[in-house]
Amino acid sequence: MGRLYSMPMTTDIENNSQEDSSPKIILEVASIWLISNIGYYLFLPALGFGGGYNVDPIQITLYYLFWIGVTVFAFWDIFQHKVKLENIWLLSAVVLLGGALITLFLGYVFPHLPSLTWSQSWKPASELLYATPWYFLPKSIDIFLQQLLVLVMVRAFSSRKYSLLATSLWCAGLFGGAHLLLVFGGGVVYTAIFTLSALVASFVFPYLILRVKNGFIYSYFLHWFFYAFVIIIIRYI
Repeated sequence: MGRLYSMPMTTDIENNSQEDSSPKIILEVASIWLISNIGYYLFLPALGFGGGYNVDPIQITLYYLFWIGVTVFAFWDIFQHKVKLENIWLLSAVVLLGGALITLFLGYVFPHLPSLTWSQSWKPASELLYATPWYFLPKSIDIFLQQLLVLVMVRAFSSRKYSLLATSLWCAGLFGGAHLLLVFGGGVVYTAIFTLSALVASFVFPYLILRVKNGFIYSYFLHWFFYAFVIIIIRYI
């Protein structure tokens, strides 16, 4: 009888521990997000890599790979126990299709987009406006890092039994607020557009992560193709 009652008690303790650690997790997520962005705008230029995604794509890719490693190490328990890959065949098909669409965009659509003339009166302009295919190498890794951090946030709120709406609202504040740092690289208008977009995405990403099998993958590709969509709109308008 003692063994029968000891197992639920251990489970309750573990669940309470996971819930109590959620504020700490959110603080860690915010710290990684803030420090990685500060490093991009201050540390990399100090090392001579201040040219942005188009000029220093390899160095910036390695930079974000480092932060991905930090994120995976810091939240390994969450990735190991709360993130499950289901239906591997469908997942593989989705990844292959997404990769094929990215290749099609970069190899055919992007080179045929009209060139952009940017008025000096609208400076500073984001490097996204002058993106080359190389831009998307570090950007793809940057997006993956962001998605990992969003995934951790969503799982942390979910472990505290937050509703989907509450989780989305918290993500809107954290994910949307993180985009305010773009003001250092793209100006006020650019920052406003992407911050508003991030607020909208904060109600889409949690739904995909919590309600759709392998939703993290769909969330990543949706995030990536948003940038492709922005470039197409900018070049034609």
